Amino acid sequence: MDENEIARIVLDICFEIHRELGPGLLESAYEEILCYELGQRGLSFERQKGLPVVWKEIKMDVGYRPDVVVEGKVVVELKSVEVIAKSHPKIVLTYVRISKMKLGLLINFGAPLLKEGIIRLVNKL
Repeated sequence: MDENEIARIVLDICFEIHRELGPGLLESAYEEILCYELGQRGLSFERQKGLPVVWKEIKMDVGYRPDVVVEGKVVVELKSVEVIAKSHPKIVLTYVRISKMKLGLLINFGAPLLKEGIIRLVNKL
């Protein structure tokens, strides 16, 4: 399964969650539901996986923890805010780069229409 197929499944799940529950829940609630649904679809995922920064062959655990990594290929960062801050996409792109993955999804469940709260970030995809 490639990154785009994984992203399609993640987004389908997120649209379903947003349609049923709407905006306003805590990020942790959306994360819990997303992971449950990923498991129901047979996808592997890791929650809050630590990502070290490597500098001159030295691994530094400096606290980078994306919300969910799906199938070891797609970083998913969830928010539940009125407006995405300028730093949020930069953070997701940092996760994608230091993990050497190709795709990151920033999904803001706080958006009135979920499609307005989705930002796709790529690294050599």
